[in-house]
Amino acid sequence: MDYDLLVIGGGAAGLTSAGIGANFGAKTAMIEAHRLGGDCTWTGCMPSKALLQAAHVAHAMKTASRYGITSVTPEVDFRAVMEQVHETVLEIYHDADDPQIFRDMGIDVKFGRARFIDPHTVELDGEDAGRFSARKIIIAAGSKASVPPIEGLRDAGFLTNETLFELREQPSRLVIIGAGPIGCEMAQAFQRLGTDVTVVDRASRILGKDDPELAGMLREHLEAEGVRFVLDADVQRIEAGDLGKGDTGKRVHIAAGGETHVIESDELLIAAGRTPNTASLNLEAAGVVCGPHGITIDQRCRTNVEHIFAVGDIALTHKFTHMAEHSAKTAATNALLKLPMKLDLAHIPWVTFTTPELAHLGQSEEELLKAGLSFQTYRFPYTKVDRAAAEGKTTGLIKVYAKPLSGKILGADILGEQAGEQISQFALAMKNGVTLRQMADTIHPYPTYALGSRRAADQWYIGTQKEWMVRGIQKVFGYRGDVPDLDDPNRVV
Repeated sequence: MDYDLLVIGGGAAGLTSAGIGANFGAKTAMIEAHRLGGDCTWTGCMPSKALLQAAHVAHAMKTASRYGITSVTPEVDFRAVMEQVHETVLEIYHDADDPQIFRDMGIDVKFGRARFIDPHTVELDGEDAGRFSARKIIIAAGSKASVPPIEGLRDAGFLTNETLFELREQPSRLVIIGAGPIGCEMAQAFQRLGTDVTVVDRASRILGKDDPELAGMLREHLEAEGVRFVLDADVQRIEAGDLGKGDTGKRVHIAAGGETHVIESDELLIAAGRTPNTASLNLEAAGVVCGPHGITIDQRCRTNVEHIFAVGDIALTHKFTHMAEHSAKTAATNALLKLPMKLDLAHIPWVTFTTPELAHLGQSEEELLKAGLSFQTYRFPYTKVDRAAAEGKTTGLIKVYAKPLSGKILGADILGEQAGEQISQFALAMKNGVTLRQMADTIHPYPTYALGSRRAADQWYIGTQKEWMVRGIQKVFGYRGDVPDLDDPNRVV
């Protein structure tokens, strides 16, 4: 064999896999079809967050009067904004994803498109064409934007996350098909920068995998900023051409509420999910089986072929960068050390990086109810988070689901400022068996947003109180105060 480990794909999952291989002393090669860093660096996480930050600055200028500062309407140089986004991406790439970084680690980095010839061998087209074999292979080829079969879509032209950040002229109107995380984030970013945004989805609500109550609150917030949502809608066809008065945009024909509507737009963004990049790999030659979500794997990220593993978007239902890295650690550990590490599917967090952020961890309230589990929901509003009040960012709510007696955490949903940072506290606690009681007893610095998580944990103590306990304490110590209304479901302490 040419290598001990061959990694196909140089995105988050591939970079992690190859790095672990080199760290374990395995002779490692990494193949990438385009450029290292993958979707997260170039067309996903990093450019979208850089654009959201620019939009945040513009929004802060427009709403400065909330803090006693004169509001101004910013002059948005959209080309300069997008160039700054690109410069940020390049900086991240050079700091973390440059091929020389990995070559210095002893990894052979090869560029080209790989296809299997047999279970141990791939053929590479492109810059480093040739055939390469390996004892162990990790497939980390990622995913691409799904494009729904809408009549006229391809003729009219459209954007996905892979082309959105190539824009240099700001659209005055933007229609986004898909009210998931990408759709909601980009809707807010473009609306704040001055584009008139409409989001269309066939679902009845936005962010269907998140808590309905919190997603509803976020929708109201986005609508207050000017984003228009058209839900329960079926996109029938897209029409491009002269819309009159020199307008050469697009017409989006939708059916909603028993009627047909037409939305005119300059650009159309498709944000309708992801499709695994399996088509060009010739997996049949390796005998690797695929399922509805991509390559089929077990809890150790092993495919049906013993020495071949698959990680990241090409195999996982949860297509997040952090899950790509987690699966890469799992696969590399099993492949190279034969240690029985398994995917942790019980503690998966995710965040939609709108303002406010919406974060989730573990089981949802709906899932717990369906499972018939005994649990209590502990709620703490952002209006009672002192740091949020000081900064005027009180839109939000923390919801934690836990066992009522032990305080064992089963899941959490958070809407609010720094929700992504706060959910990490619960992820650490949940993974390591830290209960709400232990969180409540842990000193947190004041005033921080993280203190909101501790205050949410405090509600477990309140939930365990009973009237007979308070009356017993009064009797023993001779206290004469009123007994609090412990049956009030809205009681927050």
